[in-house]
Amino acid sequence: MAGNTLGKIFQLTSFGESHGKAIGGIIDGCPSGVEIDFIAIQQELNRRRPGQSIYTTQRNEADEVEFLSGIFEGKTTGTPIAFQIKNTNQHSEDYKHISEVFRPSHADYTYFRKYGNFDYRGGGRASARETIARVVAGSIARQILLKEGISILAFTQQIGKIKAENLGIVTLQMIEESPVRCPDKTASAKMMQLIEETGNKGDTLGGIIYCSINGCPAGLGEPVFDKLQADIAKAMLSIPSVKAFEYGSGFAAVEMLGSQHNDIFNSNFSTKTNHSGGIQGGISNGEEIYFRLAFKPIASIMQAQPSVDKKGNTILLEGKGRHDVCVLPRAVPIVEAMAALVIVDHWLRGKIYS
Repeated sequence: MAGNTLGKIFQLTSFGESHGKAIGGIIDGCPSGVEIDFIAIQQELNRRRPGQSIYTTQRNEADEVEFLSGIFEGKTTGTPIAFQIKNTNQHSEDYKHISEVFRPSHADYTYFRKYGNFDYRGGGRASARETIARVVAGSIARQILLKEGISILAFTQQIGKIKAENLGIVTLQMIEESPVRCPDKTASAKMMQLIEETGNKGDTLGGIIYCSINGCPAGLGEPVFDKLQADIAKAMLSIPSVKAFEYGSGFAAVEMLGSQHNDIFNSNFSTKTNHSGGIQGGISNGEEIYFRLAFKPIASIMQAQPSVDKKGNTILLEGKGRHDVCVLPRAVPIVEAMAALVIVDHWLRGKIYS
């Protein structure tokens, strides 16, 4: 396997590069008869698309999906679903000056060592633009899950050193009212100001996205190597710029005693606490599944940096192009999509045993 396919039953294979003709994918294993909400798919693409606010890259792409197969009269046929999203606003000339240069913290050098070449135009296959395919497939997966009562919600919890505080019940409306997708209005305003200030300096920011999955039945996940949290972690760590993953109590568990950390069962088999993050022994227990992702500052900065070319010569790299200052606002729907892909795959696996 070349690492372009996710899933065992519900499978997504993505294709395309940032500055190629199109980004797309093939979904195999989707059940037949699923009525597709095309408007919902486009809404998710709009949440991910560039140019949606002054806080995202100003690359202007419509990001309209075109389905090529696998859907007839609005419903899935059970055969492979092929789709594409055409690239229409590439500025490849912005990258010609780095055609022989390895950019700091990019995939240029590693791709060159693995394949003997690299696509310098926006990162090629390593570009976050590839995630469009994940959002399309994830939206279809999500539509299947919603009919089973399983919902997924993610939001920006932190950008730089600014954190959302005292969050109660978080709704999609609260998240979408914020250009940075942070439900804390005070923190959101500070985040926006920080992004503007950082962008004016030609620099970038990282942060944390929180995601929760509700309504997931007990029993999803496989023993040992296909544990549910392991598959979620793999999916999340495949998202560009993600540097860390924790679920449940995560790293805070190291400061707790076993007597504090254990989730005690109630008589109805729910738990009084949820330090396990809804997963025990690699299998869902019916409680809320929740996790956090740490995103690094984007490597493309608008500042001069020293680097090297293919011959090892030291050069001064000038930043050009259109890039996000902070990827988190656009990454929220990507995180939700990847969660949906993992859960629907395990849900379909679970049906084998039912």
